[in-house]
Amino acid sequence: MQLYYAPNTISVAVAIALEEAGRDYEAIKIDFAAKEQTGAAYAQINPKGRVPALAVDGGILTETGALLEYIADLAPESGLRPAEPLMRARLREVMFYLASTMHVNHAHKMRGSRWASKTSSYKDMQAKVPATMADSCAHLSQFGLRAPFVLGDEISIADCYLYPICTWLEGDGVKLAEFPKIQTFMTAMEQRASVRSVYAKGML
Repeated sequence: MQLYYAPNTISVAVAIALEEAGRDYEAIKIDFAAKEQTGAAYAQINPKGRVPALAVDGGILTETGALLEYIADLAPESGLRPAEPLMRARLREVMFYLASTMHVNHAHKMRGSRWASKTSSYKDMQAKVPATMADSCAHLSQFGLRAPFVLGDEISIADCYLYPICTWLEGDGVKLAEFPKIQTFMTAMEQRASVRSVYAKGML
């Protein structure tokens, strides 16, 4: 498999999951500073111009949540997705929240052009980011994390998804000291070989 990623983006969630699943992959860096994601070559990989993209035997897959579910399907022995329907739904509940709300909150800091045509609107969006990201941390602390991980003692693909987002929090103006559950989660993740590996590879 080939994982197309950019450092410090949500694409790293897929790398963490692949590491947890013990799957070999080639990490191919997309240079956002050089706008490689919008170039003709990458458009052949992912015409949406975003990461992650995962090249597999059947073609190219995109969208973080879909890739995480695919990895869990490939490696059921890894336990990255529970078999019990209620717990599986709780996992997806958190993942869908991350995709639809928390990641979008973060993107308002530097992707204002997705939502507004006037550059004068961008500063308003940026100013709101510390509050919206803190609100998301509060929500996850109360309803998403069952300590230390999303589902309790066992890691899942939801944790792979959440961890890269948590690495953005300080840069987004969130005071992590106000969210001890988030801090506990980050510490637990950083002790895992999967996360240490992606740091060693320069992905985070």
